[in-house]
Amino acid sequence: MSEYLDWQTLDNKIVVCHLCPRLVHWREEVACTRRRAYRDQIYWGKPVPGFGDRQARLLVVGLAPGAHGSNRTGRMFTGDASGEFLYAALHRAGFANQPGSNSREDGLVLKDVFITAVCRCVPPDNKPERLEMDNCQPFLLNEIHLLENIQGIVTLGKVAFDRLIPIYRMKWDVTPDMEFAHVAFYPKHGQAPWLIASYHPSRQNTQTGRLTTAMFDRIWKLARKILSP
Repeated sequence: MSEYLDWQTLDNKIVVCHLCPRLVHWREEVACTRRRAYRDQIYWGKPVPGFGDRQARLLVVGLAPGAHGSNRTGRMFTGDASGEFLYAALHRAGFANQPGSNSREDGLVLKDVFITAVCRCVPPDNKPERLEMDNCQPFLLNEIHLLENIQGIVTLGKVAFDRLIPIYRMKWDVTPDMEFAHVAFYPKHGQAPWLIASYHPSRQNTQTGRLTTAMFDRIWKLARKILSP
């Protein structure tokens, strides 16, 4: 991507991307075979654009669409357990108008938050390869460029954190020493936004107790406190 695109052009470019053969094959196979519970639904089966308030002060960066969540519904963190956990927490913190999200037409509105991911297609076993994330990186950089009001960033999971740090250093020309840990907080550096790291709200984390509701709420309460008023 030689130059930055406007929102509509960017989203249009994302949804027709075919740069990663492995991911194209997998997202379409999942959309074709479908899960039994969603057998009567037509899956999105394409790359997923970012979603939220385009005037947001808070950017949330996740890993990738879920096979039967975003890959089915076409919206970030929509239609699966991770999304239920995330949007409920955002609602409690005042960032979302409702505590759940099942489809792009369910009326969910985010306030002061924009949600995106380092990989836009669902990867097998939730493990995107480095080249695949490299191919998606221009989309993330374009979104960051368009989000002119960003004051803070929350990364969901270590992969998203590790992927964002080089972007953070390059974009804002800073070299802070940053390591991943849940609720790790890194203050502003010059023009660079502050950063909070979080465990990813996957079933693997939430159902094993590694990430509890109280632990997750700490992230959003801290973000709300820093952003206020």
